[in-house]
Amino acid sequence: MEFDPFLVLLSVSGATLLLGVGLWVDRLLKRPRVVAVAAQDAALARTRDLIKRVRRIEIASRRTVNNQLAGSYHSSFKGRGMSFSDVRPYAPGDEVRFIDWNVTARTGDLHIKQFVEERELTVLIMVDMSASLDVGTRQRTKRELAAELTALLAMSAMRNQDKVGLITFTDRVETFLPPRKGRGQVLRIIREVLTGKRAASGTDFEVPLKHLATSLRRQAVVFLVSDFAGAFCGAPGSPEERALRAAGRRHDLICLEIGDPLERELPSVGLLDVVDAETGRRRLLDTTSSAVRSAYRNRLGEERAARAEKFRRLSLDHLVLGTGDDNQSALVRFFANRARRAARG
Repeated sequence: MEFDPFLVLLSVSGATLLLGVGLWVDRLLKRPRVVAVAAQDAALARTRDLIKRVRRIEIASRRTVNNQLAGSYHSSFKGRGMSFSDVRPYAPGDEVRFIDWNVTARTGDLHIKQFVEERELTVLIMVDMSASLDVGTRQRTKRELAAELTALLAMSAMRNQDKVGLITFTDRVETFLPPRKGRGQVLRIIREVLTGKRAASGTDFEVPLKHLATSLRRQAVVFLVSDFAGAFCGAPGSPEERALRAAGRRHDLICLEIGDPLERELPSVGLLDVVDAETGRRRLLDTTSSAVRSAYRNRLGEERAARAEKFRRLSLDHLVLGTGDDNQSALVRFFANRARRAARG
C-alpha cells in the first residue's frame, strides 16, 4: 500500500514537533516523560486515521472515475479552443481559408492546415466549509459528502490531465490551492476539505466569488459545492447574486447543492431544542405539531424552489445531492446529460 509523501512527511514532522515541545515542557515543569510520549502517540494516531480516511476516499473515487465517470466527464466540457496540429494535401470540399500557403509554395501542391481542440481544462472546486455542513443524519455528514464529491471531481480532472485547484470558504476565503496537475494535488485537496480548519462559522458567497474573479484570469470549469442554506433565494440584485452572475459569465459554473433528509422533513419526536449552526440562535420546536412540521417543510421547500429558479435564470447547471443518496450515479447521469447537450451544440 503506497502512501502520499506529503502526508507521511506531515505526520513525521508533526509527531517530532509535538515530541520536542513535550520534552521541553516536561523538563521545565519536571513532569514525567510519559506525557510527551502520550502526545506523540496521539499525534501519530490522528495522522494514521487521516491517511486512512483520505486513502479510502481516493480509492473509492478512483474506482468510480475509471468505471463510470471518465468518458462522460471528458465529453462534458469544451476545450479552450483550436490549436494547429499538422498539414495535409488539399481535397475537394476543404475550406480555402485553411490553405497553408507557405507549404503550398514549397511543395507546389495545395496543402490544408489541420487543427485539434485543446482539451486541457482548468478546474476549480469551491467548497463551503461553514458550520451548517457538519450536519448529517444518514450515512455521512454534509461535509463528508462534500469531500467525496470533491474527490470524484478532482480524480476526474487528474485522469483527464486537467489542472485542478481548490477554494474553501465560510464568510471569508479559508484556503486557496492554485490549480495544478498530479496526484499529490488531488490528495491535498481531499485532505483540506475533509479535515481543514475554519476561522468562522457563517457563509458569505460574495467573498469567495470575488476571490475567484481575481485569482483565475482564464476561463475555468468551476464547481460550487454548498448546502446554500438561506442563499440565493431572496430578492434579485443582492451582492452575492451579482457576484454569482459575474462568475457564471466568465466561467463554466456548476452549482452542486448538498442536503440532508432532515432539511426536508422534521420527524415527530416531541420537543426539539434547535440551534442554528452558523449563528448560534436557539429555538424550541414542538415536532408533534403537524402545523410546525408543515411550516418547516413549506419554508425550506420554497427556498429550494426559489434558488433553483434563480440558477435557471442565470443559465447555471444545478444538481441536488443528499447524504443518503446514490450520488455517484447522479453525478454520472449529470455529466452524461451535459455531454449529450454538448454533442447537440
